[in-house]
Amino acid sequence: MKNLILIKYGELTTKKNNRNVFINKLENNIKQILKDYDIKIIKNRVRMYIECKDIDVQNIVLKLQNVFGIHSIVICERVNTNIDDIKSKVLDIIKQIDFKTFKVDTNRANKNFPIKSMDFNSIIGSLVLKNKDVKVDVHNPDIVLKIEIREDYTYLYHQEYLGSNGYPVGIQGKGLLLLSGGIDSPVAGYLSLKRGIDLECMYFESPPHTSVQALNKVLKLTDIINNYSGNIKLHVIPFTKIQETIYQNVSDNYMITILRRMMYRIAEKFCAKNGIKVIINGESVGQVASQTLDSMNVINNVVNIPVLRPLVCMDKSEIIDLSNKIGTYETSILPYEDCCTIFVPKHPVIHPTIVKAEYEESLFEFDSLIDEAINNVKTYTVFKEDFTDIL
Repeated sequence: MKNLILIKYGELTTKKNNRNVFINKLENNIKQILKDYDIKIIKNRVRMYIECKDIDVQNIVLKLQNVFGIHSIVICERVNTNIDDIKSKVLDIIKQIDFKTFKVDTNRANKNFPIKSMDFNSIIGSLVLKNKDVKVDVHNPDIVLKIEIREDYTYLYHQEYLGSNGYPVGIQGKGLLLLSGGIDSPVAGYLSLKRGIDLECMYFESPPHTSVQALNKVLKLTDIINNYSGNIKLHVIPFTKIQETIYQNVSDNYMITILRRMMYRIAEKFCAKNGIKVIINGESVGQVASQTLDSMNVINNVVNIPVLRPLVCMDKSEIIDLSNKIGTYETSILPYEDCCTIFVPKHPVIHPTIVKAEYEESLFEFDSLIDEAINNVKTYTVFKEDFTDIL
């Protein structure tokens, strides 16, 4: 072990008495993400440190940037807390890097250290000026040499990488993401992970009306989202019988409303069976007919657990920007239809009523179809081996 990575916590530092619960969850998530690396983790209430091999540092930093609960990641040096050791390490650091301007920023967390932060900034700044042809710039320096003086050791660094912030995944329990294969639902999954919700995904498959390529597309999206979690499962629900029954019995303009109500019923039953607390989807108000306030109300009416809509007030352009950022956009726009885009009526109702929806559902028996669909769910847990490269 030769290198040390320092992790600064994100929003979890606001949790006071529960902070240790959040930190322990973050540690477990990091161990999962870095399970293929030889590491040692040391943690306390203010910082986490990862010891690793030189060759692994950059790869580990890249992986840590996808771990929620981290504010920033630092490659640092650690020395004993005494003035001579700190000075010696500063000289080692400045010999290895090129810069023209700098500033020193000392955090004297250990109040037993005899020199105050501002005074120590001046001491180290003078040392750098004497040993390198550079200038001080406190406003826009090429590098900021940061020195954290703590009770155990002193930590020195000049490279800091932004993390993803948020809460450690899983700290809030599990949610079921309705993953359609479009642009929106993967982004909703990403935002849910960021708030600490552990995800399982559900996809409604309707062969022969939907293709194997459509399933592969959703598997690929699940795999991309899994980069921010590490343990997501995809549950594929056989939906053909239900969809064809709706098509044969329900008025055209209510087909999408009834289809969504059936999906929610299936999702709620699956959640109850598997200890999942909420349903999550990619709906945004007014984006399509099934996402008007009246439609949401009628569709929600069939379930008694919360339905989270992380994108509810986002513009489409904002959603697309975020999908590009997280790496799902290019897969989402592949031209393979899911069950929500087949049998689409010309004029779907935008102001449905519960009374009319219940009447349409009375025209066919759906309870046994729902049970059959749940009983025949197929679950994917190892994504990279379960689909071919479709890009």
